[in-house]
Amino acid sequence: MHAFVGGMHLTGGIFEPIIPRTLDELAVIAPRWLVPGHCTGWKATHEIARRLPEAYVQTSVGTRLQFA
Repeated sequence: MHAFVGGMHLTGGIFEPIIPRTLDELAVIAPRWLVPGHCTGWKATHEIARRLPEAYVQTSVGTRLQFA
């Protein structure tokens, strides 16, 4: 997979317990670029940055992505 871009909705008491498994599965898929949206949640986003730093891309309002 070249890129995974978007929100993963991994925030809150129901979804935070699945963060480790989600990241395990993302590591298997191994996207070159991993760009979580704001609704991914800060706990999951920090864990993504820690576990998959070579793929993680921090975004903010106005970020433009171009994949060639």
